Amino acid sequence: MKNASTRSSPGDPRPAIHLRHAAVCALAGLGLAVSVPAAAKVEGDAIVLGAAVSLTGKYSTNGKNTQDGYNLAVKRVNEMGGVKVGGKAYQLKVLYYDDESTSARGAQLAERLINQDGVKYVLGPYSSGLTKAIAPVTEKYKIPMVEGNGADRNLFTQGYRYMFAVLNTSDYYLRSAIQLAAEEAQRAGKSPKSLKVAIAIENDNFSQDVRDGVEEDAKRLGMQVVIDDKLPPELNDMSATLAKVKALKPDILVVSGHEKGAALAVRQVAEMRIDVPMLALTHCDSAQVIEKFGKSAEFAVCGSQWDRTLGYKDRWFGTADQYAQRFEKEYHYEAPYQAAESTAAVLAFADAFERAGSFDTEKVRDALAKTDLMTFYGPLRFDQSGKNIAKSMVLYQVQDGKFKVVAPSKWASSKVIYPAPAWARRK
Repeated sequence: MKNASTRSSPGDPRPAIHLRHAAVCALAGLGLAVSVPAAAKVEGDAIVLGAAVSLTGKYSTNGKNTQDGYNLAVKRVNEMGGVKVGGKAYQLKVLYYDDESTSARGAQLAERLINQDGVKYVLGPYSSGLTKAIAPVTEKYKIPMVEGNGADRNLFTQGYRYMFAVLNTSDYYLRSAIQLAAEEAQRAGKSPKSLKVAIAIENDNFSQDVRDGVEEDAKRLGMQVVIDDKLPPELNDMSATLAKVKALKPDILVVSGHEKGAALAVRQVAEMRIDVPMLALTHCDSAQVIEKFGKSAEFAVCGSQWDRTLGYKDRWFGTADQYAQRFEKEYHYEAPYQAAESTAAVLAFADAFERAGSFDTEKVRDALAKTDLMTFYGPLRFDQSGKNIAKSMVLYQVQDGKFKVVAPSKWASSKVIYPAPAWARRK
């Protein structure tokens, strides 16, 4: 079966439609219709969710992770009999559009999903910027949205009542790296105030928030920020920043630029033989730094929303590791946290539908607000702003070609190697 795909021609105002092969096959295997509905809400025995995700453009890698996470959740929920509402079992179904990694298109497609397709429940896009574009639309129409990939904390200061996020806010992604460096300094008999921090980030909402969290914790601990650079928009060269790192010798270099930023940092730090005690990154797993760069990625420290070694468990997937195994069997690559948090967003909806006992959007919204659910991804419980206040970030380090959790200590599988060995001492 070929992908159903409709492209807009020049001058055609209709947005492009992408129905991914995996989703179509999953539905076909369940005996469901795969045609795009004229008015998607609850169709017979199917609950229709809508999503605009980045299938093309700069976020396409993480957009695919997001969609794969959604599709795996839908497939698993449906395999287990769907969701039961009012004594009847319903299957889940997702209508997808490609937002092309642009905020304007994302907002346009949210309007289309709601006004033309009749969707009453929305799954979030990839990235904080696109979530910021879509949230005002879903809020205007009072449509519940569960998202797993918009982490900018500013999203949760707008008073939104219909947006719920299963992930931690982005200012927490690398705070734990700063704390970990402070703890290691103290173990070595040094004051955290003696540590110097270098920051290099992409100029987007997510990365700016990562930077702010790092700066706040560095300031709280008395550390000095000696470099505070913006990465170039093309994310193809950070040699100017690395020259400053070589000269100023910071104790920790923090880089945030989604998967392209992570790949760029690992590659150029290795090429330029930059000795820095800790290289802290976001998006290591989706950037595939181990697979692409091998030993050059050793000792990189990475913030993550989730890891397969965590002790979480649910009724759909079992343990975090069992989820990862199922994901890899389905999609033939290791499960990144972007996929895991996307799967958790679907599970939040499934749980809310059953507790609401209704497809009324207000009742579903109220059920989401009262969520108290354990999943393979972690606990879900939302505060009044829609943030998940029940789970923690994890920090892992590349050790012997594998990601090893080094913080928080409750979940740690290894001790952090700090300072990282100088390049001259590496094999």
